Amino acid sequence: MASIKRPMFEAHVLEGLCKTIGDASDGLTGTEIGQILLNANIPDVDPQNTKWRRLYSAFADWQNKNQCSNHILRFVQDALQPVRYIGKEEIFHNRRLEVNKRLAFIGTELTEQGKFRLVEKATTIAEAEQRASRLKHKLESRNVHAAIFEYCKAELLVENYFHSVFEATKSIADRLRKMTGLYADGNALAETSFSTSNPLVKINHLKTDTDRSEHLGLCNLIKGMFGLIRNSTAHEPKIKFEITEDEALDILNTISYIHKRLDKAI
Repeated sequence: MASIKRPMFEAHVLEGLCKTIGDASDGLTGTEIGQILLNANIPDVDPQNTKWRRLYSAFADWQNKNQCSNHILRFVQDALQPVRYIGKEEIFHNRRLEVNKRLAFIGTELTEQGKFRLVEKATTIAEAEQRASRLKHKLESRNVHAAIFEYCKAELLVENYFHSVFEATKSIADRLRKMTGLYADGNALAETSFSTSNPLVKINHLKTDTDRSEHLGLCNLIKGMFGLIRNSTAHEPKIKFEITEDEALDILNTISYIHKRLDKAI
């Protein structure tokens, strides 16, 4: 990437990048900023200022003189080398994803390995947000079922936990209707699909008590998800039904498990 001139950052994008890297709470230290600027051959033109303003002054000065962002990218790569974050994986992922929201505007992305790769240039804030979703990254690392992303893509990419779990829960009902041809919904759909006398969905051969227990267990898990999430979120205003990131991850992982069990239906 150093062999060609990379596009310049617009002022507001550069400011966002500097605020992310120089965050007062968990950003680079002043000493680290000075050393990495030196390594990147960027003059430290405003060393007495706050961290993010110090970075902005240095980056803007270098970029204006050289009409490209190459050395700024060198700084970013050095600042986000994975080896710097041993024991601080969560900080690394959060910082990298926030940085990638800004890099998207010049068609660049920093991978988990600390290497740059070219991507399609983002033109809107929403597009940049979508590419760097922290929730999506965490779900991918958990190897969740593809149906999760299929049903709640837009909501996931803007980290809307409320609608993510709502849409994902609806995916179970849609999946059962496709498998059975039924038009029912909610508990009636689950109970008819998993009837022990005339099952339309079977996850085993229903020959033993253990088989039947497992079969009904999945049915009850699905009914539980409908009761816990779908019915609740459908009738409660979003402001009253708060879902944290950790809760969303746990719920979406459970829905993923249900889909994976349905994949094995016989």
